[in-house]
Amino acid sequence: MSSGDAHGVIFDVDGVLRWGSLRRLLGRLRALRTTSLRDRRSMLAMPRLIRALSADLGSAPVFYLTAFPSVLARPITSLLRRDGYPSGTLLTMGRNFAPRWVVGGSRARKLAGIEHLADRMPNVRWVLLGDDGGHDPQVFVDFACRRRDRLAVIALRQVFDVGRSKINLSSRADEIVGAALVGAPNGEELLPLVRAALGIGQPREGSVADWFLSEFERGNAATRLRAWTEGNAVRPLVHGHVYYDALARVLAAAGDGDSVQFVGWRGDADELLADGGPTVVEALSGAAGRGARVRGLLWHAHTGAVGSQVGPNRMLALAVGKAGGEVLLDQRVLPFGCHHQKMVIVRHPGRPRDDVAFVGGIDLDHGSRDDADHRGDRQSVGADPVYGPNPAYHDVQLELQGPVVREAEETFRERWQNPAAVSRLPWHVVPDRIHGLPRTASPLPPASPAPPATGTCSVQLLRTYPRRRPRYPYAPSGERSIALAYTKALGRAEQLIYIEDQYLWSFDVARIFAAALQRSSRLRVIAVVPRRPDNENQFYNEAAMLGHAEALAMVREAGGDRVQVLDVENLQGLPVYVHSKLCVVDDVWAAVGSDNFNTRSWTHDSELTVAVLDTERDPRAPTDPGGLGDGARRFARELRLTLMREHLDLDEDDDLLDPTGAAETVRKSAAELDAWHDGGCHGPRPAGRLRSHPIGKEGKLPARHRWLTAPIYRSFLDPDGRPLDMRLRRTY
Repeated sequence: MSSGDAHGVIFDVDGVLRWGSLRRLLGRLRALRTTSLRDRRSMLAMPRLIRALSADLGSAPVFYLTAFPSVLARPITSLLRRDGYPSGTLLTMGRNFAPRWVVGGSRARKLAGIEHLADRMPNVRWVLLGDDGGHDPQVFVDFACRRRDRLAVIALRQVFDVGRSKINLSSRADEIVGAALVGAPNGEELLPLVRAALGIGQPREGSVADWFLSEFERGNAATRLRAWTEGNAVRPLVHGHVYYDALARVLAAAGDGDSVQFVGWRGDADELLADGGPTVVEALSGAAGRGARVRGLLWHAHTGAVGSQVGPNRMLALAVGKAGGEVLLDQRVLPFGCHHQKMVIVRHPGRPRDDVAFVGGIDLDHGSRDDADHRGDRQSVGADPVYGPNPAYHDVQLELQGPVVREAEETFRERWQNPAAVSRLPWHVVPDRIHGLPRTASPLPPASPAPPATGTCSVQLLRTYPRRRPRYPYAPSGERSIALAYTKALGRAEQLIYIEDQYLWSFDVARIFAAALQRSSRLRVIAVVPRRPDNENQFYNEAAMLGHAEALAMVREAGGDRVQVLDVENLQGLPVYVHSKLCVVDDVWAAVGSDNFNTRSWTHDSELTVAVLDTERDPRAPTDPGGLGDGARRFARELRLTLMREHLDLDEDDDLLDPTGAAETVRKSAAELDAWHDGGCHGPRPAGRLRSHPIGKEGKLPARHRWLTAPIYRSFLDPDGRPLDMRLRRTY
């Protein structure tokens, strides 16, 4: 691309609008039933593609082309803005409400509109963006044949089924267009192809805004949360034993005038926080007895048959209430949904530097208090027999200090101050009244100011809330910032994505990882998952494992041997249940929270995740693993190294710093342990705890999955909480 070239961007938006021609709508409905491992079609990252190209080309003007008439210009502009597209000029080619646009016509009018624009701006070369689901290929190629010198590149998002191409060029058109025509199934993969065709590379910036969502990108104007906070101290607490020890100390120091606020999926009153106590209820009640204001929100499971949390959560709520605290059982969720956020906040008005929040994947429940030896919590819970009588758990929580504590408290306050009834189901209301549980929240005093800066980390709180009725006042249309944040961060991944997750079993989530792998041929994925679900119901396990296999097969199809999926065992040879939910991208961006990598967590249940970007850079080589100027950030790198050292039984980081070397070290360690097991466990056991995870390697799943287990797990195990139009467009 010559430095003197002037460029403009024309984007045919009929393929991304919520409504459109019958042909497009029918195509989206058909796509819902597609389960091809190569089906990465999505409208995700298209707004980012438009913004990036406009910026790459020196703030190039953006024009949006549509077959709709001008009378619909205002609602179309509003929809584009809501979906995150940058400002631009809308070109409406329809003349009236004649049914031409309904059946996908207007080819000639769109071509005329582009040519008219080219005549008005004679010194501009055009980037033409659209998709192959309508007339865009023919319209754009016709323009190229007539004005080849005015064309920079044609970029098409592929929306038809795998193996079906609608881009049929004549030999003359192919000669004229040539390398200026690129296509990909989503914006993530399309962006680097367009940049390559234009002769420009990935920008090297490395700012916080490149990784974090802006307030607008969060997609929820109703929340009181800031986009992110700076100057925070963040400490990873690996394993429940470490977290519970830190929590017990903090709760023991809470007293008169302090506040303790917590949210959870399950709380067991008698779970020990330390070997000699206190228990969960003793720690919370003790704080209340010393004058601290203790408030909590626990999920109210639909029925005992659906969730075993009903009894334990009610017992904890009653016990804390007797000590002077207040705990509500909250069932303001979608059908078959739950509140899955896990957080404790302790604030001290007189000493704000001691304010702290704990956020992550660990609840205050039985089974979570394990340590690095992975012999399990002696107060264990039922699980698949493969985990033994005392299941070992691997998990991570974050300790947060600094301004982010105020943001964590705001998340609690938004839920606490929701005026809707905590439950309307009669089998909830009657037992709650019989037991004397509170059903309305008492007023909270005004929040204290944010604590002072105390560290080097920028922190962004991310949530999932579904759209439901009655609406959440703090998220009336829902919030899916966790999904959006992962989409943005993975769009910048170049070398290594390190994942630990309890499930990783959704096609829609797998598409995002698969798109990143297709975009960057250098990118590797290391995923650490459980060997099997932690459920004693075999039908549940079969449905879950087939969904898990489906998602992993898609990621493996995209990345080949660049993808390693592993599970963990302890030194006794028993599998360890991986309950952590975290991701580290290129040793820069890290996220730890309650959300799993599945559709339920990203759209349906309430979730809370912390994204961290440390301003302190790690000077050890490689100093910029991703090669985009972001460097290696201290927190993200240390988190990855800490976890890898444990899984590989290593004391040093030498073989783990470089992403390529780390991937090969993991591969070698897992292969040696697999070979030792395959050989009958003879001789000394090799170092390391990682085993190759076989699920999803076969690619093809049994036919019964599509017709029997897939509908069950998508409806009940992994439901989709998005509005229908988002599902059809595969966006969040």
